[in-house]
Amino acid sequence: MDEERRRAAAWFHELRDRIVRAFEGLEDRAPGPLRVGRFEVTPTTRADDGGGGLMSVLRGGRVFEKVGVNWSEVHGTLAPRAQAAMAARGVPGMESDPRFWASGISLVAHMQNPHAPAVHMNTRMFWTPGAWWFGGGTDLNPCLEYAEDTGHFHDTLRAACTPHGADYYDRFKAWADEYFFIPHRGRARGVGGIFYDDLNTGDWEADFAFTRAVGEAFLPAFLPLAEARMTQPFDEADRDAQLVHRGLYAEYNLVYDRGTKFGLETGHNADAVLMSLPPLAKWI
Repeated sequence: MDEERRRAAAWFHELRDRIVRAFEGLEDRAPGPLRVGRFEVTPTTRADDGGGGLMSVLRGGRVFEKVGVNWSEVHGTLAPRAQAAMAARGVPGMESDPRFWASGISLVAHMQNPHAPAVHMNTRMFWTPGAWWFGGGTDLNPCLEYAEDTGHFHDTLRAACTPHGADYYDRFKAWADEYFFIPHRGRARGVGGIFYDDLNTGDWEADFAFTRAVGEAFLPAFLPLAEARMTQPFDEADRDAQLVHRGLYAEYNLVYDRGTKFGLETGHNADAVLMSLPPLAKWI
């Protein structure tokens, strides 16, 4: 499994590099008085010399008000709370050997223009001595929804999923609808996408290929929407709607998001874990 872990970590890193270049390219093409945004890259470390990663954040650009594209490769021993959570999920061997390794990419983009949708994407591989699995997904979070944007996003994901499993898109869309739901608000945080976790069919190559397909689909699914909306006129009412919607995103990530909880509980860099939070938000 050492070679498989190396390949997965390298691919997540390469995807991170590609997305950063694509987003900076979009900044280059965007007109406007704001500065052309560039990513600030900061190495991150996990407590107790357990690996780390790269935190890449662009703030105050022409297209992106804040976007983070993080890559990590971490390892160590799960804290008792995280160990118990893994055991409760049915991960074998957790009671006797709580070692783990994980690598992945995590992305959240909050846009300058309220008509351009916010977006999240992550893919990851997780290993313990008793098991391995892949997880990830992406979901669109428009503050002002356009049916054609939602349709394009979902159509692109469907095309990416179907070659790997006839039921993958339907299954993982339903999982996203359930996972990205805010119970205390009684509503979803956006218009959905796909989400999957604990993916281990017994065929590592097949599961890795599907995870790569999810990552490969992200730019075609999202970039045309951002480019089409980045110069659309907006007013103060649109901006207000954007800030209120961002409050939903913050609530979800702080209260429910599994990745946020895991990152904080396992001692990863807190700034990197909380990169997903918007730069500005408001509550009624």
